[in-house]
Amino acid sequence: MDANLAVALHALLAEESVTRAAARLHTSPAAMSRTLARLRRVLQDPLLVRAGQSMVPTPRAQALRDEAAAVVRGLGALLSPGTGVDPATLRSTFTVQAADLIGAALAPALLELVRREAPGVSLRFRAEDLEAGQALRDGRIDLEAGSIDHVDPETRVEELVTLRMAAAVRPGHPLTEKPLTAARLAAAEHVAVSRRGRFTGPLDTALAEHDLRRRVTVVLPSHLAAMALAASSDVVCLLPTVVPGAAPSPLTDIAATFNLRLLEIPLPLPPVTIGMAWHPRHAADGAHHWLRDAVRRVLRDRSDTPNP
Repeated sequence: MDANLAVALHALLAEESVTRAAARLHTSPAAMSRTLARLRRVLQDPLLVRAGQSMVPTPRAQALRDEAAAVVRGLGALLSPGTGVDPATLRSTFTVQAADLIGAALAPALLELVRREAPGVSLRFRAEDLEAGQALRDGRIDLEAGSIDHVDPETRVEELVTLRMAAAVRPGHPLTEKPLTAARLAAAEHVAVSRRGRFTGPLDTALAEHDLRRRVTVVLPSHLAAMALAASSDVVCLLPTVVPGAAPSPLTDIAATFNLRLLEIPLPLPPVTIGMAWHPRHAADGAHHWLRDAVRRVLRDRSDTPNP
């Protein structure tokens, strides 16, 4: 017996009426009558017989009633989306690949959500040391968070927050003494952040349009290392901050941790979009659905996130 017949049998035995069973399954009475005839042939029993103006079940039908209901419940559980999971029952370890700045922003509030909602969950953060598309495909990482710069046809990507770059400096830095201009910014000493050791970036392109060139004296592979250097010297570090009018972001809280001041750059720089990426095999998985929702609440829906 196929699944459709099992569902029809359950409806017929529950309603004891072809018309009502048809309405329950959103089909016509004629189609339900044909299905009842098929069920009678398969089960070799009349199942429902006429008794005046109504129909009554046969002894075989009465014996099958509970079994048919159980089969339909099992089919519902098997075929329903897997997102209906109770986070409190999860026993999972999630691996998230993110740059150090994203990891530092995510970890405190995400850990607080884990403690509050899913105490059986553990988190593993990895640096950007794997090719994200392949690692998602292979299952070596569960989620990528950050600036998603790879395009794989099967990868699901959700944008979470759009940021702009600001100049981060220590309190009392010479650049804080009067309004920041492109010329004053270019004349300052800079630290660049690049895992590939690059000295230049979008700021250099924008400065070149004004015939200006900055001096990058050191390149570091980590934003946190660059922020530590900016906090203890006169170098300028570029950091992402919220666009005007947007809700606060935990990414900008890191600057406060280092006691850095964020100065608006007087040049048009391309925005930075922070998002998350995952493989489609996790799209309907309840545990992964909770993880994505937790990251979304931390990075985008800040008002719903506890302050650790």
